[in-house]
Amino acid sequence: MDQESPPVATTVLPVYLTPLNLFLIALAIYVFYLKIRPAKVVFPEAVEPQIFKHYTPQTLAKFNGKDEKKILIGVKGHVYDVTPGAAFYGPSGPYGNFAGRDASRGLSKGSFDEDMITPLDHPIDDLKDLTDEEIKALNDWEDHFANKYALVGKLIEEADQPKEDEKRA
Repeated sequence: MDQESPPVATTVLPVYLTPLNLFLIALAIYVFYLKIRPAKVVFPEAVEPQIFKHYTPQTLAKFNGKDEKKILIGVKGHVYDVTPGAAFYGPSGPYGNFAGRDASRGLSKGSFDEDMITPLDHPIDDLKDLTDEEIKALNDWEDHFANKYALVGKLIEEADQPKEDEKRA
């Protein structure tokens, strides 16, 4: 006689529950989670607020990028913070001699020579002798600074300093 072997107890898992499929399902859930989770919010560093100030040629001179970290340049009576452009306006940059000074005459004439910079003990250059072409060049430079850098102040004569301070008080 044929003897039948007793039935062996076996557990049959459904086909979709193989270890490989379980791993792939877990991986798909993890990737889906990564896609839908909210991104971490990264706040920008707090920027020190710029306060509009009045600068005389002497007070502007210390912002030349050497001792002071900020680099300021005067153009047509306005003072701009050109620190982000330190490669150009810093001490070793091509426009470095304009740092901490009124650069109006040099920019209008396209000259970076020292004689284009008004000495600190002289009055602010009124630029009355500029040609129409030089005035246009200076206006283009002023537009460049106004669009690219922060306006942080106004360039005034030393004699006007007390009057200006009284107005602000």
